[in-house]
Amino acid sequence: MNKFVIFLASMVFAISGFGQDGTYSTTNGVAIKGYDPVSYFTEGKAVPGNDANIFEWSGVKWKFSSESNLEKFKGDPLKYAPQYGGFCAYGCSENHKSPTDPNAFTIVNSKLYLNYNLKVKEMWIKDTAIRITNADTYWKSLK
Repeated sequence: MNKFVIFLASMVFAISGFGQDGTYSTTNGVAIKGYDPVSYFTEGKAVPGNDANIFEWSGVKWKFSSESNLEKFKGDPLKYAPQYGGFCAYGCSENHKSPTDPNAFTIVNSKLYLNYNLKVKEMWIKDTAIRITNADTYWKSLK
């Protein structure tokens, strides 16, 4: 019986990581569910990217709403890519990976942080500095 439980637990962990390389959260190989990472900085909101402006970086496809945003990203991807691989920043601060809602975001010290949903974003912004410190520490082992 114990071997079966161990086998079942190992299968759950294996399946939960399937399709992820561990660095960036993707949906069908596309980061941020197809939203433009640059638009968070230039427009202050989540803007869907389009298939005419795709760039592959770090093994992931990134979509952009304009060629200008695509070029900005190409020039400095780390400036625009979300922290913690686009996984929920609050979740990372709790030592686990969770998917995100592209509309649940904050920019802190010129860095993009995504959250699971708008309710989690509210919890995130209550103690962002501590959450970032915790997530920075946990992210090293979560990658």
